[in-house]
Formats: sequence, structure tokens, C-alpha cells
Amino acid sequence: MAPDQNSAGGSGTTRDDSSVKVPAKDPKKKDDKKDEDLSEEDLALKQKLELYVERVQDSDPGLQKFALESMRQEIRTSTSSMTSVPKPLKFLRQHYGTLKVFYETMAESDVKKLLADILSVLALTMSAEGERESLKYRLLGSEGDIGSWGHEYVRNLAGEIGQEYLKRQSEEAPIDNIMELVQQIVAFHMKHNAEPEAVDLLMEVEDLDLLVEHVDSTNYKRTCLYLKSSARYLPNPDDQSVLDIAYMIYMKFQEFPYALQIALLLDNMQYVKQIFISCADLLQKKQFCYMLARHGITFELDEEMCSDDEEREALQEIINNSKLSEGYLTLARDIEVMEPKSPEDIYKAHLLDGRASAGASVDSARQNLAATFVNAFVNAGFGQDKLMTVPSEASSGGASGNWLFKNKEHGKASAAASLGMVLLWDVDSGLAQLDKYFHSNDNHVISGALLGVGIVNCGIKNDCDPALALLADFIDKEDPSTRIGAVMGLGLAYAGSQNEQIRSKLTPILGDAKAPLDVIAFTAISLGLVYVGSCNEEVAQAIIFALMDRSESELGDPLTRLLPLGLGLLYLGKQESVEATAEVSKTFNEKIRKYCDMTLLSCAYAGTGNVLKVQHFLGQCAQHLEKGETYQGPAVLGIAMVAMAEELGLEMAIRSLEHLLQYGEQNIRRAVPLALGLLCISNPKVNIMDTLSRLSHDADTEVAMAAVISLGLIGAGTNNARIAGMLRNLSSYYYKEASLLFCVRIAQGLVHMGKGLMTLSPYHSERFLLSPTALAGILTLLHACLDMKTIILGKYHYVLYFLVLAMQPRMLLTVDENLKPLSVPVRVGQAVDVVGQAGRPKTITGFQTHSTPVLLAAGDRAELATEKYIPLSPILEGFVILKENPDYRED
Repeated sequence: MAPDQNSAGGSGTTRDDSSVKVPAKDPKKKDDKKDEDLSEEDLALKQKLELYVERVQDSDPGLQKFALESMRQEIRTSTSSMTSVPKPLKFLRQHYGTLKVFYETMAESDVKKLLADILSVLALTMSAEGERESLKYRLLGSEGDIGSWGHEYVRNLAGEIGQEYLKRQSEEAPIDNIMELVQQIVAFHMKHNAEPEAVDLLMEVEDLDLLVEHVDSTNYKRTCLYLKSSARYLPNPDDQSVLDIAYMIYMKFQEFPYALQIALLLDNMQYVKQIFISCADLLQKKQFCYMLARHGITFELDEEMCSDDEEREALQEIINNSKLSEGYLTLARDIEVMEPKSPEDIYKAHLLDGRASAGASVDSARQNLAATFVNAFVNAGFGQDKLMTVPSEASSGGASGNWLFKNKEHGKASAAASLGMVLLWDVDSGLAQLDKYFHSNDNHVISGALLGVGIVNCGIKNDCDPALALLADFIDKEDPSTRIGAVMGLGLAYAGSQNEQIRSKLTPILGDAKAPLDVIAFTAISLGLVYVGSCNEEVAQAIIFALMDRSESELGDPLTRLLPLGLGLLYLGKQESVEATAEVSKTFNEKIRKYCDMTLLSCAYAGTGNVLKVQHFLGQCAQHLEKGETYQGPAVLGIAMVAMAEELGLEMAIRSLEHLLQYGEQNIRRAVPLALGLLCISNPKVNIMDTLSRLSHDADTEVAMAAVISLGLIGAGTNNARIAGMLRNLSSYYYKEASLLFCVRIAQGLVHMGKGLMTLSPYHSERFLLSPTALAGILTLLHACLDMKTIILGKYHYVLYFLVLAMQPRMLLTVDENLKPLSVPVRVGQAVDVVGQAGRPKTITGFQTHSTPVLLAAGDRAELATEKYIPLSPILEGFVILKENPDYRED
């Protein structure tokens, strides 16, 4: 190298006195013109490069090598910044062809490899589209460091590798030499903060495993963030493998909480177990337990995951969610909303004009039933209200008895069950207060008490299984309403638990020829809830046989439609696993065949964002049908269920649903408001609010009722003033129409649910995880709403209580190491998507600082505003354990 260096210095002298010959072509007039425009420096550079091109073709290898080295030096020094095409590349463009031809004639040598390197860089600007010459010469060139040619060159190579890989895969050619290059490029990208590009390249060459060895402690967080967010847009099974890699990386750097999130997203219990075993810190394990409890899955810890018996019991208690009621009431006291509210406080009739409030004084059973639900939703979980838990004047259960008997027949069931709702999550006092109804002579009251037991236990697991003990005896009673209460209660109390005892108790009902249709329908739903997303064969078969046994007349009954839903819930979010069952459903009676098919598909792909399935459902909605066909309802809901997975799909689905409103048949229009309600549940977006408000005055009462209920769903638990105002106006608009007024009241109860401390959104952990039980509860209600008149306005109004599965406090409660509430300042603001951004961008915007416990609205994110504590979970939602920061110094 040394002599070359000297002569390189000497080349300055040769530049001036050697007469420049332009090779190959005679200089045309045009070239002279161009040369005149160049500055002196550029002209000198141009002439110098042309001289090198000539020297490269010299017969003396020494001269060739020197010319190539100099050319390489020129190119390298100029490719560092890529704002425009670098000068050397620009001047060498016209010689690209010449050098290529000469390269073919050279004998194999180091010099030939050097020329290949330079041709590879020149191909960056010169090569024809799709020729991949840059890659071709790169593979022929020397094994040097690719990064020294600059970022743009590496990027271009990565793009060409992707195309070449596809070509070789289709021809089944070997790919070893490409993979060596991939290694180099990935290493380069990872060093230079271009993690997304490294990930994209590895996805193209289907070798993501390489990533694990290239990440280090500085870039693993950004890499995994990109992996997690790109997984949403990948087809199955690619998305699974991407998440597996993210899980491995998190485990490698002991970032357990994030690893747990991915394990739950993949629904992989082995991973969850592995995390518990790998993590030695007890406090950290307690935080995992809070995360599992929020996700609502049943999970048993064993010796391996936690050896100490006492510690294990403490952890299991957190997973069982037995602290939920306590935490929720802490929040309520802090926000000062413990005062019970009556339905009148919600209706605010005094704000309306005279005519409506005059009509409202009539004490009708329908209005009392509405008040029962409003009272139940608004005071849910507070343990006290003004209708059901009033301290009795006489010992005979005074006032609470009075309210109960202000309801007619099946209304009493909902009234008794509403006591369970008021005492939500508080198992001990809930069971104590419901006990008095078990001694009633009225079957409806007993039925309501059974359902109330299920509601109190919803989401709370208990070692002594009080719900099973209380409800098991009533499953086989004569009276259908009692049976439904017991069956539905079991479904709510054990949702997601896959409890064998319950299967053995409930499956016989499905095959019982004497059981009435409504009992069978609710049994199917309860089994679907208990085994949600489990793909359990036995349960699936029992429901399929129950469907096949239905007579022609029964198949027309709206309740029969709950059977396919129960079947669908078994496959919730499990994608391909549903195919065998879907095939069987094609053999059903044609009355229910299509309905079953749509329901199964929509459940199986719920929350996956699968675009092909959305197109399939839209295709089904485009058909114009004769009267009496019902399967388009579930197809419309299916669009929302699949597209709710991520924000982009959600916006697109909303647009498609607007089109369906304009061009769809009546039965499609009835389902659209419900689909909108599902997409924006507990997230009142203004455009959706306006659409639903318009539909709530629709000429078709079914559409109007669905729109009103959906207004309640999108505002659920938000106390949204605008929706509350709309509903008040609707209550005066519909004051003569009992059924619509009933829907308005229900919606008012939903908007003020839990006095504004709750959410119905099935998504949690910054919209990353979807809780299967929560979604199942919402879907059951929506399917019931597809036929309002017979179910919700008929005698099955208690399906509204299925929403309890999705009710969760929308709080952030920070606790200390002894799990006692601890108040610290936090910043709460709108979450910002920072995937793939450089540096350390802010993750929230427009924040306010509050002290915990705080409420989080949809799309909010919190971060600690103090250095004094370290949160044990990176996602500040629900219960978060804080430990003191050992490095913290008071100022």
C-alpha cells in the first residue's frame, strides 16, 4: 500500500500535464457544453476520474490496482452524505458500460475483485430496474466492509437481496452467499440505529432468528417495539413467529413484563410458566400476577414457579383478583364518588321541557325495569345504592323488597340480579346479601338471585368455588327461568376457566329432549364462555348436536341464534382452528347454515385484523336477499370484530360501514350501529357519535334502538356530557314509545356506568392485549341486540348482564411493596406512537400531572412524574407495584 500512497500523492502532477483522452466515444459538442458549466474543481475531478478509467484498462496490474484504489478513495470520501448523487458517481456514469465490458475480459485476480466492488457502487445509480447488478457485482467482489460505501448503498443492496431471494426460492437455487451478505447488512443496520430496516430485511429472507444474536442492550427495546407493531400487519403464521422472536429477545435481556405481554398475546401458557420460573424476584412476580388477573385468565401456579407455599398463596390470591373490589373502592373514595346515585339523578328530567317529564311520572313495569338496570350499572361495584341495598326499616327486608316487587314477573329476576351487580367483585358480602332471595317462593326471584351470584363472582376466582356450590343444585330444576338463572350464573362466574365440573354439569342439558329452547340457548352461551378460545372438541360437538336436533319451527326462533354464537366463542381469535367445525356447519339446515358460518368465521378471526376476512364479510353484505334471511347481521358485526385489532383497520372499517348504511338492505342497516358500537366501545369518537345520533332518529325502529344502545356502548363508563345530552333529548323525543324509551334509559345507565370509573373496552395494556372473556361478553349482548324485540324487549332482558364480563375499572392504582395504595405524581396524556422513531421521543403529549389513583380514558397513557420510585411494570395501568429507587437522592 505504501508505494501506492506516494504515487497517489503524485497523481496531482500527472493530472495537469497528461493530455486527457476520453475513452471509447469522441467527445461530442454536447460534452463540451457540459464541461463549460462545471466549476474548476469539478472539471479537475472529472478529468482525474476519466484518467483512472483509462488506467484501469491498462495491461500493467500495478497501474490497474493503483487506479482502482484511487477511484475507490474518491467514491468513498464522497458517499458519506447522500443528499444528491455524489460527484464521482455522476462523472463515472458514462463509463459504467465501458468498465463492465472490460471487467468481463479480465482474468481472476484481486484487481478484478476491486473493480467488481466499484461496479457494484456505480450500479447504485446506473443499473437498469430489476437487473440487481449492484448485488451481482457485490457477490463477485472482495469480502470488504460494506458499510464504508455509505448507508444508501447498504439500503439499496438490502432491497436487491429481497428480490433475489424470492427469485432463488422459486428456482430452488442455493442462497448461502446471499445469507453471508445479509449477516453483514444486519450487523451494519443494528449498529447504526436502523433496527426497522434490519428487521424488514430479515423478514424478507425469512431468517428472523439471526436478529437475536445481533441485538444488544442499547437497541433491543426499539427492535422489539418494531417487531410487535409489525406483527399486526403480517399474515398468520408469520405474525406468530415475529412475536416469538420478540419474546426471545425480551427473555434474553430479562425484560419479563414485556415478555409476559407477548406470552399472553400468543396465548402461550408455556411461555408464561417459563417467565415465572426465570424470574427470581418475588415483587416482580406479584406484578405479573396483577397482569394475569387483568387479562382475566385462569392460571394455577405450581411448585416450580414459586417454591415457598405462603408466597405462592399470596401470588395466587392476586391472580384470583380478590383484591379488585378493594382497589376499585380506594379509587372511588379518592375521587369522592361513594355517594349512591338513583336513576333520577341520571335521567336529570328537570333539564327537559314540561311534556316529557309529565309522562315520566307514570309508574309502569317497563320503566321500573329500566330503572333497575340503570341503578345496577351506575352503582356497579360500589356496594350501596338507593333501590336494592337500602337498610331495612322492618326486619322483613323492607325497602329492597319493595323495589323488587315493583317489577313484574321476569322483571323480578333482573331486579334480584341487580343486587349482585351493585356488590360486584365483593364475593363475601354479595353472597350474604343475596342469600335472603333464595328463600323466596317466587321462581323469578330465585332465578335472579342465582344470576346475581354469578355476577358477584364474575372475574373473581375463589378456592372454595362458592358459585358452583350454590348454583349446581338449581341446574336441573323444573322451572325454566330458574335453570336459566343458574346456567347463566355459572357462565359468568367461570368464564374462561375451562372448568371440567361445569362441562359435565351443562353438556347433558344440550342433549336433553325435554329442555325448552331458551334453556338450551343459554347453556350453549355459558359453555362458550367457560371454554372461550379453547377449541374444546367435546363442547363443540355437544353444541353441534343440539343445533342438528332443532325442529324447523325452532330454527326460526331468534334464541336459536345463540347456539352458533356459543360454538363460535369456543374458537374466539383462534383463526384456522375453526375450519373443521365450519365444514360441519355446512351440513346444517339451510335456515341456519349461513348464519352459523358467518358467526363462526367472525369469532375465529376476531381481533386479528385479517383483511381477507373483512373483504369476505363485505362480500356477504353486498348480496340482496329475500325476506327472512338473517345471516348478514353477524357478517356486519364480523367486519367490526376483525377490524378492531388496530387503529388503521378500525378507521377503514368505519368507512366501509358508512357505505353499508347508504346502500345496504334493512337487516344490514340494523346491525351497522351495533358494529360501530363495538369498534369504539368506551371510546366516544365524535364522528361515530354523530352517525349514531343521526340513526337514533331513523324511521326503522330497530335501527333507532340499535343506535341508541350503541350510543350507550361508545360512551360506556365515560360520563361523556355530549352523549348524556343526546340521550336526554332522545328521552323526551320518544316519551310516548315505551320500547325506545327503555333503550334510551339503558344507554343512559351505560354512559354513567360505575359513575364514570369503568370501561367496557376488551383491549388493555395500551391496546396491546385483547381479553377473550370481555370480548365474549360484549359479543353475546350484540348478537342478542340483532333481534331487540324478542330478546332485550321480551323476557330475556337479563342478557344485558353479560356486559359484566367486560366491565373493568379504568384506573391506575399504584401500590407499595406491601400492596398498600401509595400516592405518587403521574403524568397522564394522549399516547403517541413512537415506533421506528429515532432517539428517545416523548411517548405522551398534552399531559397533566395528577397524583394516583387516576382515571385513564381511551388512548391515554401514564408515566411516573418522580424518580423516587421504579414501576415494576412498563405499562402503567390497573395495579402497578412501585419499589423505591435506591439511587434516588432528595434535592
